[in-house]
Amino acid sequence: MKPLLFLALALTTVLGAEIYVEWNVGYVSVNRDGYNMRRAIGVNGTLPIPAVEAVKGDTVYLTVNNGLDVSTSIHAHGLFQNGTAHMDGPAMIAQCGIPPGRSFTYEYTLTQTGTYWLHAHDHHQNSDGLRTAFVIYDSDSEGSPYAYDEAMLLTFEDWFREEFAERAAQTLDPNANFPPPHGHAFGLINGIDGNQSMALHFEPGRRYRIHLANMGVLNWFKFQLPGHRMQVIEVDGVYTQPLDVDIIDIAPAQRYSVLV
Repeated sequence: MKPLLFLALALTTVLGAEIYVEWNVGYVSVNRDGYNMRRAIGVNGTLPIPAVEAVKGDTVYLTVNNGLDVSTSIHAHGLFQNGTAHMDGPAMIAQCGIPPGRSFTYEYTLTQTGTYWLHAHDHHQNSDGLRTAFVIYDSDSEGSPYAYDEAMLLTFEDWFREEFAERAAQTLDPNANFPPPHGHAFGLINGIDGNQSMALHFEPGRRYRIHLANMGVLNWFKFQLPGHRMQVIEVDGVYTQPLDVDIIDIAPAQRYSVLV
């Protein structure tokens, strides 16, 4: 029986864990920029939405319960979806939107590693808050090509005082002045006004991997640690040759990992 026991343990290691995440998607009232209270879209009654973390080889089951008054869908940005296009999320392209009051479970079998994000792909709901980071770590059996002591995550978002529908109506109105009068975006770091975000704490002698994700819809962000050089090791979920930089320009939907 010992060989059978060993085989069972080996299969468990290869197949990875099953991770179950449930999102009750609904409207919330938030003041994310420190100035404007507005309606947004959150999960389980809160915003920002907690990041989803997993390991290569895991299977993530994301159940989305739609509490909105319109359809919704979720896209796992950067996952290949080879043979699983019906789990990709773009409404009316890869799937029908999830109707109000209905649910759908996305199944992601993870064969990639790196920095990704989950966001709405219906009615531009990502602009109203329905988005979060999705970090996939290297498995213990394969390990990372780059050694580090600790991982950190920083997300960046542009946040407007108006809902997307209002901004779109202003932009598309043929009788209105262009550009439209809606305000400029605020910058959010880890879901909080960048002027109020908490400081990063580093310990001398330790090496840190910082996952960076721009979850915005329009605005680029620049990331810099004054007085420190960074080494880029991952772009959009793909390990790269190390590149030393002082500053990184991050376009909407783009992701990086840097070593510090």
